[in-house]
Amino acid sequence: MAKFKWRILKPLLFFVFLFFYQLVSAQTSKATLHGYVRDAANGEELIGVTVYFPDLQKGVVTNAYGFYSITVEGGAYNITYSYVGYATVTKNLTLASTTELNIELEEATETMQEVVISAEAADANVTDIAISTEKVDMTQLKNMPAVFGEPDLIKMVQMMPGVITAGEGTSAYFVRGGSADQNLILIDEAPIYDPSHLFGYISVFNSDVIKESQLYKGGIPARYGGRLSSILDVRTIDGNNKTFGGAASIGTLASKAMIEGPIRKDKGSYLLSARRSYADLFLKIAGNENRVYFYDINAKVNWKQSNKDRFFAAGYFGRDAFKLGGVFGFDWGNTTGTFRWNHLFSEKLFSNTTFIASQFDYGLELEDEALGFRWTSVINELSIKQHFNWFITPKNELDFGYNLTYRRFQPGYLQPNVESSIFDGVELEKLYALDHALYIGNKQVVSDKLTMEYGLRLSIFQNVGPGDVKIYADPQDNIRPEVVRVDSYNSLEPIITYYNWEPRFSARYLLNDVSSVKFSYNRMAQNVHLISSGTVPLPFNTWNPSSIYLEPQLADQIAAGYFRNLKENAYEMSFEGFYKHMQHVTDFADNANIFFNDDIATEFRQGDSEAYGFEFQVKKNVGKLTGFINYTWSKTVRTVPGVNLGEPFPSNYDRRNAFNLLASYKLSERWDFTSTFTYSTGRPITLPTGQYQYQYYNPSYITERNGYLLPDYHRMDISAVLVPLKNKNRHMQTKWVFSVYNVYNRKNAFTLYSQDKEVDDQPTGEKEFVMIYLFPIVPSVTFNLSF
Repeated sequence: MAKFKWRILKPLLFFVFLFFYQLVSAQTSKATLHGYVRDAANGEELIGVTVYFPDLQKGVVTNAYGFYSITVEGGAYNITYSYVGYATVTKNLTLASTTELNIELEEATETMQEVVISAEAADANVTDIAISTEKVDMTQLKNMPAVFGEPDLIKMVQMMPGVITAGEGTSAYFVRGGSADQNLILIDEAPIYDPSHLFGYISVFNSDVIKESQLYKGGIPARYGGRLSSILDVRTIDGNNKTFGGAASIGTLASKAMIEGPIRKDKGSYLLSARRSYADLFLKIAGNENRVYFYDINAKVNWKQSNKDRFFAAGYFGRDAFKLGGVFGFDWGNTTGTFRWNHLFSEKLFSNTTFIASQFDYGLELEDEALGFRWTSVINELSIKQHFNWFITPKNELDFGYNLTYRRFQPGYLQPNVESSIFDGVELEKLYALDHALYIGNKQVVSDKLTMEYGLRLSIFQNVGPGDVKIYADPQDNIRPEVVRVDSYNSLEPIITYYNWEPRFSARYLLNDVSSVKFSYNRMAQNVHLISSGTVPLPFNTWNPSSIYLEPQLADQIAAGYFRNLKENAYEMSFEGFYKHMQHVTDFADNANIFFNDDIATEFRQGDSEAYGFEFQVKKNVGKLTGFINYTWSKTVRTVPGVNLGEPFPSNYDRRNAFNLLASYKLSERWDFTSTFTYSTGRPITLPTGQYQYQYYNPSYITERNGYLLPDYHRMDISAVLVPLKNKNRHMQTKWVFSVYNVYNRKNAFTLYSQDKEVDDQPTGEKEFVMIYLFPIVPSVTFNLSF
């Protein structure tokens, strides 16, 4: 065992040695400038601000917490601080030793803003090393048309290149051939297992509290892990630490309110936001027994103890509840909590320590004297993350750290909710896991043209006790599973351990001032598996850890792209191609029973998946007309022994073509208009090709997995934003948002199912297919108030 551990640790130690040797030997600088960059109006730390020395042609950007540090030779310099939408600040300093300089940036006027965005565009698209990374424009998000008028982050993500949606009315999305459960969704570093409200009509993210959102599709830094396909990192605002403020809105579907303000000016702040739908209130007034509603709450406080220590606490609480006819009901929800401590060990070494708790649960309930029951399923997660950011030289920025996560899975618990129920309490066995990760990565400026980011992550996963593990004579026999023995394990005793190395590499080479080429490779490991047989993850699906019957899923992806800016950075253009190979992807045997199955392990099937394609994007950033055009062509094929007779088959989200357009036009200071259009080829679906007779039944006969396509999907939405003339109270601003979803009333197929065909209410013995559609044309109006 000792030899095995040494074999695992030796490459990591060698890698660390090379880092430190190369980086420490490069230190010849004499003075270090460091500090935080904040918004002058509310004190929010700004992420990604460029701190640049024009004389040296060197610079850095602020990290995820607004901190920067750069070491240069002593001397007198002009230093610029620039950020999208903010006026650039230039400082003249003489640096002789360590100097702390905290900067506050003011929002630019409309005329200035165009200049700043134009100057920043080259940095963001051409010179930045980021590849396969999309940043959400919050202004576009809040103005874009949406179903029921509720701005939705996930709907914006679904329009990005390389992202495929399952269709209408869902928060699921699929990135570069990966399934929906292979996307890690974070809010203030805490995982969200199901991001949907109302079964996916809108997501759990309240646009009023989002500070920044980034989607990583490839070129993923070593600090991220746990999923194969993408990372959606959402960070909420900290709260105004200068003045009291807030916002409220009343919409067609829901209303929301948010307040923020200082605990002590420039020392600490708070944020509290709540949102709730009210369809159930109207149903109650109308005498309808059905109940349908959702709510979510975001809360956050932070305190700056000193320039070296700052503390944050954030929480999210959200839930959906349905009750039909006062008899049958179901509910689900996410709860997260994050405590974060930022500490500055020195002017170069930044530390972030995070404690995280997350829970996702769902329940089904039937109120009946004879059949009454309550079914629940829960997944709990506790994590600690220790991350270090070391600004060694202007050419080398080192990240390293350690993550530990403990998970408890309760697949299902059935209990009677009335004494007369025929059901007894039944519980599927709980499952437990420990997930460790060590990582290190370096961003290195090799020359004026070449920049690289490389790193290594070690994933150590343990399926642990307490629990009993069934050993089957044939784990693939799901008809009559034979149990050979049952092995028992004590609390935290390892049942099986998996080790996986995850190398990461990205590079950017400047061809000239307006164009560059980029390349990336990354390996990702995923140790949790969604137990679902459908395309769209419903809230009633459960999760399982890797085990002796489920190996961790692995993905290797390469991506390369050409990036260019046109017409003095007014336009950004990119073209990327990718190839991804996935191992041990989880599927299920044909006709699998996955609900309340105590032998669910015999239904698991694992195989390989291959995805490849290309993405094209054009953005216009300045002028009265702004927006983007995105096009994706991709193909995803799976080969899973025991599924589809072992033959390759397309995944059920394999839409070959996806086209998305967003255009915003600023008519005047009062009126903004936005239109979106989306098109994709039909989604694969499994349909019966016939039926046969078995005794008194006529079961369907299926010959091919995902052998048919639904009709192509397309839709246009429009919105208009009216900002009335300012009130006499200058601190208050109102806004009206008018939108129309599905303007030309397209009937887009959500799914297709077969049923017995009848003529004049008489069965014919034949089958017919029925198409399900969701939304016709949906107008909406929302009133917004901010102060």
